[in-house]
Amino acid sequence: MSDAPIEPQEYLYGVKVVQIEDIRVARGLTRRPASTCRHRKLVYDDKERRVWCSDCETEVEAFDAFVNLVEKFSAATGRINRRAAELAEAEKFQIRSRAAKVMDEAWRSTKTAPLCPHCNNPLMPEDVVGGLASASKAIVVAERKRKSEANPK
Repeated sequence: MSDAPIEPQEYLYGVKVVQIEDIRVARGLTRRPASTCRHRKLVYDDKERRVWCSDCETEVEAFDAFVNLVEKFSAATGRINRRAAELAEAEKFQIRSRAAKVMDEAWRSTKTAPLCPHCNNPLMPEDVVGGLASASKAIVVAERKRKSEANPK
């Protein structure tokens, strides 16, 4: 004979019935099967208060239709946010000064190059890539004023 203990059965209270759906929900599965229609051409009928697919004419559950709408709006919001970030990034690098805009337009020409207003040498974009030397504006204005007084035209 076996030494295993005898487990008393509760026949007095009836047989215990285990619902398979409860086990599925406990394991993270759903009681409802997913709808098979993936066409996503949904028709919302106000009069009949139902949602159905116009391709296969099967009825779509309200939750599936809602998830479809949320996914579309979420994707659209993501595209709008990415576009706004791209525009903000582009606005950071936008040329703002008139002089820079004039030089940029002159350098875009394929047949001519802008000339230095003082020495008439051509200025190429490669000449200013590494940076430019700078001088005090007050000193430059004073020097130009002295030159114009010394050489009246």
